Parts: sequence; C-alpha cells; structure tokens
Amino acid sequence: MIKVGITGSKGFVGYHLYQTLALRKDEFSLIEFDRSFFDDNQTLDAFVSSCDVIVHLAALNRHNDPQLIYETNTLLVKSLVASLKRTASKAHLIISSSTQEERDNLYGKSKKEGRLLLSEWANQCGGSLSGLVIPNVFGPFGHPNYNSVIATFCHQIARDETPKIDVDGELKLIYVGELVEEILNVICNNDNTHELIIPCTAEAKVSEILSLLQYFRKSYQDDREIPVLVNDFEHKLFNTYRCYMDLANYFPKKFVQHADNRGAFVEIARQGIPGQTSFSTTLPGITRGNHFHTRKIERFAVIKGKALIQLRRIGTDEVHDFYLDGDEPAYVDMPIWHTHNIKNIGEDILYTIFWINEPFDSNDPDTYFEIV
Repeated sequence: MIKVGITGSKGFVGYHLYQTLALRKDEFSLIEFDRSFFDDNQTLDAFVSSCDVIVHLAALNRHNDPQLIYETNTLLVKSLVASLKRTASKAHLIISSSTQEERDNLYGKSKKEGRLLLSEWANQCGGSLSGLVIPNVFGPFGHPNYNSVIATFCHQIARDETPKIDVDGELKLIYVGELVEEILNVICNNDNTHELIIPCTAEAKVSEILSLLQYFRKSYQDDREIPVLVNDFEHKLFNTYRCYMDLANYFPKKFVQHADNRGAFVEIARQGIPGQTSFSTTLPGITRGNHFHTRKIERFAVIKGKALIQLRRIGTDEVHDFYLDGDEPAYVDMPIWHTHNIKNIGEDILYTIFWINEPFDSNDPDTYFEIV
C-alpha cells in the first residue's frame, strides 16, 4: 500500500488525481492535506512524515500581481523542502511544472525554480524527485478565467456568453485524465527523473477549439443531438464541455412526442458516434444504478411511469434530484464523475431506455459503484 499525499488536492488536477487514487484503494492510501498545513510547521511535518509519495500541485496560477504568483509558488516549495529536511523524509516527490518554464514570465520562472529547489534537495539528501514539465491541461471542473482557455470558453458558451480570442495560438494539450495516468506511472515506477517532459496528446489552435465548442453547443444543447466526434481529442473535449453546463436548469429535457391512433413515437437520441441503446423495466420502489463513469456518455430516458433520477458529483455533497413522468417523456444525461441512480417512485412498472456511447466491456467497464 503506497501512502500518497497531494498538496493542492482541491485544485483542478489535484481533484482528478485524488478521485482516481480513491478508486484504487487496494493500491493507494490517501493522506489528507489542507492548504493551511503550510502555515504550521508541526502540521506540515506530520503530513510529510506520513507520506511515501508527495505530489506537489499547490500553486497560484493567475493573479493581477505576477510578483505575488512568483513569491507564493516559490515560498510553498521552500516550505515543503524545509519540512522534508526537518523530518529527514525519503518520500518520492512529484512536482508539476509547466512548459512555461522557458517563457519570460514570473509564473514560468516560479515553476522552474520550484522544480530546481526540489532537485537540489533530492541530490543533497538522497531523495527521489520526478519533475514533470506539463503542457496545457484541460478537462472537467477547471476554473474559468484561471486554469485554461478551454475552461473559460466552455463556461461562457454553455451560458450564452460571447468568448473572445486574445491570441490565436497553437496549443499543446493533454487531457487531465491522461495526465493523471502519467502521474500514476511515475508513482508506480518510482521514477527519479528531475526533468521529465510530459508529451502533449493533442494540438489545436484556439480558434479551432472555440469552433468545436460552439458546434457542441449547437448540436447538443440547441439541436439536442449527440455530436459527431471524429477523434479521441473531440471525445474528451465534448465530455469536458458537458461538465460546464448548468445541469439544474437544463435537465430534464422533454422529448417531442408524435401520437396518432396507433400510439406514440418518441425519438430517444440522434447520434454521430457508435453506442448502445437498451430498455428496462423497474418495479415500484426499486432503485437502479448508484455508480459513475469517467469517460462514458450516457442518457436515461423515461417513457412510462414515474422516476426520480439523482446525480452527485464525486467528492461533493450536493445532490441534483430530477423527477420524470412518462406522460411527458423526458431524459437526463449523466456527466462523467457524477454518481447517478434511477428509482421507480410510482405505483406501476417504470419503463426506461438507456443509451450509452460504448457497449459494456467486463474487462474495461468504466463503472464504479458509489451511492448517490
């Protein structure tokens, strides 16, 4: 069992790393961290002493005062190094740096200096360091106007705001889930590379990304179609976009129902990608689900009966309750990293159609049990 502590576990990358490690309880034990630990040597030392691996992600990314960014980030590393020395720690340190290291800005300078400070500690004290130089990271739950231009665009487009391109540069990108896998590999292999370049997995101009996100908005929210996704990057970008939507005010969506003397016809989903559509009946009082996915796109469509569908983002307490009635057929989509269920709250059998973008594979199910 590897004991892992994450500074910045409530940040963008930290959240995803923390939640992914939490899924692998047989391999990893998470040591809790709070930003206030940096203000108290005794508490910080207790944290450091408890860890086999420390992933240092805590940092200030943006601020009106660049000097404050530099001072904050270097001070955090210096505090961590001092604690490592006080405790004679032999923990494996992993620090997230940035490809901005070589740019003429104080953020990039702070990241490089932080990595070099830890490298000096490792060389002097016999420690182990993985210094990750990371390209632009995107994915669900990044903070708009802070973590990335993709987070900003997603937030703006989902809320009918008008994005603005300042510089239409070519971005080298990595999806946050892919970065987490890189970090896991470094942990498991006990890598001791003080400057480890993490390769990008996609490249795109800012204008191309904006165009794709606007297409997702029109196709998915306005036309209510699953968009055509031609490659892995577009799939990950679409999953990212969906997590910025205002779920409480968007779902459930009522279907267009066409009825005549033969009965009724309801189209469930138009799709541009392969998938699986299934049908179920649920007895009164029975609950299905209570699981979440990290990559799948899934839709629950109630066509007969009364249902309560619940969603809760992993690592949070807020539960979204959606009440659906087959008399007005409607659907709710399941965002990734949201545990979900469906309960028959009526007196009759509940009829539900499920659509998901990939058939169930027992060798790679991407299905994790957690009560909503």
